[in-house]
Amino acid sequence: MGVSGEVRDQLAVKFEVLFPHLDERQRRLLLGAEARILGHGGIRAVARAAEVSEATVRKGVAELEADESPLGRVRRSGGGRKKAVDLDSGLRPALLALVEPDERGDPMSPLRWTVKSTRSLAAELTRQGHRVGADTVGVLLREEGFSLQAGAKTLEGKQHPDRDAQFCYINEQAKEHMADGQPVISVDAKKKELIGDYKNAGHQWRPPGEPVRVKTHDFLDRQGPGKAIPYGIYDLAANTGWVNVGTDHDTAAFAVASIRRWWQARGRHDYPAAARLLITADAGGSNGYRTRAWKTELAALAAQTGLEITVCHMPPGTSKWNKIEHRLFSHISMNWRGRPLTSHDVIIDSIAATTTRTGLTVHAELDSGTYDTGIKVTDSDIDALPIQRHRFHGDWNYTLQPWPDATTVVQGSQPISVSSPQPCTGYLRSPELTGMPEAALDELIGQLSQPLAELRERTRFQQRGGERIRARGAGGQDKLTTSSRVLATVLYLRKIGTRDLLAQLFGVNGSTLTRAIHQVQPLLAEHGRTIPSSTARFRTPADLTAFLANSIPTKIKPAR
Repeated sequence: MGVSGEVRDQLAVKFEVLFPHLDERQRRLLLGAEARILGHGGIRAVARAAEVSEATVRKGVAELEADESPLGRVRRSGGGRKKAVDLDSGLRPALLALVEPDERGDPMSPLRWTVKSTRSLAAELTRQGHRVGADTVGVLLREEGFSLQAGAKTLEGKQHPDRDAQFCYINEQAKEHMADGQPVISVDAKKKELIGDYKNAGHQWRPPGEPVRVKTHDFLDRQGPGKAIPYGIYDLAANTGWVNVGTDHDTAAFAVASIRRWWQARGRHDYPAAARLLITADAGGSNGYRTRAWKTELAALAAQTGLEITVCHMPPGTSKWNKIEHRLFSHISMNWRGRPLTSHDVIIDSIAATTTRTGLTVHAELDSGTYDTGIKVTDSDIDALPIQRHRFHGDWNYTLQPWPDATTVVQGSQPISVSSPQPCTGYLRSPELTGMPEAALDELIGQLSQPLAELRERTRFQQRGGERIRARGAGGQDKLTTSSRVLATVLYLRKIGTRDLLAQLFGVNGSTLTRAIHQVQPLLAEHGRTIPSSTARFRTPADLTAFLANSIPTKIKPAR
């Protein structure tokens, strides 16, 4: 006897009410229980009332009759829809091939030059015959250990061979100054800031839906308050900062004026017995080692304060290692993050309010002075400076003395003149310059004399187009002897100075020196002789003479 329509209608109402509150397994068990109560024909009647397949009802009946303990899950192990990666064994390898780094992946992939989002990857996989959605792609990538990552700034480009040695040299200089109670400061110009309602990087706490309204474009308003140029001085020993906020240009004059302000307001009071000042600075910018105005302004500061000012520059490309960057500037940026810098007062107050748990205190002042650009510093101006270049990388490390006469240096207690030498090369044979004993230099000259003479004779033969007409030794004399040619080439390869400086030292023009180098350098390579670079650099003959007058043994090894 079949189940009546009235019973099916009652079951349908019951299922409609209960099903939304039950999971999949509970629904099966309910269907199986109702079917067992109805007896013969119950499975079909329950299936029609619940609008499910009879197989589902039979499964519910079988689970009840098995009298199993609760499973603790909706489906049995292995139940439900199979994962796409299980149905398609080639899906995972195809996905990994697409997300491999460019140097290992398929160079012909259309995704090589596009953003590899999960949607793009899913579309490319589908094009290859692997039907998959963006969500599944995301799951597979996470299973393989992939995650969204930004580029890490760790590659610093080509490194100078003396980079580490320069860091050690700066560290030793700083230790020696601080041990003697002398001030050591780190200086640099912070990023220029626009004044006005401009967006500032970072976030700050605000009521929901009430962000600070700022301009849509970061274009400087010519009619507005302009920009701010914070130049910082960080005292390493005292853990204090001084920031001079300029409004004109970031020039060498502005940089030294900032240091002068710090010294007059803070430095001379913190270090009343100071006779020396060590400055660590970047390699470029207004305080770069190539900036002539920086040196002339520092010389004026040394004369004004009576301080012996030593400057040690960071190697090129290492400005982020300057102490001021992570001990002062980073905290200032954190302090005003997300806040529009609407006026110079806001900048001054934000900088002055910067503190850290390690005790950092900062003072800030506004500098409304005018600092002109395009100031020319001539060679004679540089030659007149009371500057002593250190034995180790004199271009990066130098000391400005508070002397009125730039052509005088002190050795012990006796002043000696360092006027430019006459064209005489005897003093250029110094091991301090050549990097080898004079005996070794003579041996090298002896080895190259005959090959050099033969090379020059072949060159002259080609230039004449035949045998010589005059006797050997007749005609104009060579401007450089064989020994001078070898010596000049050694000094050039040692990189102690420019070709113009070497030409001046040997009393010849640049073309003559260049020809000599081109003749000797291949012969050095043929004889397996390698000339290591020196760590000393000179710009003028006076620099070189002062270096030789103050030569002392050094622990810094030449670059290899």
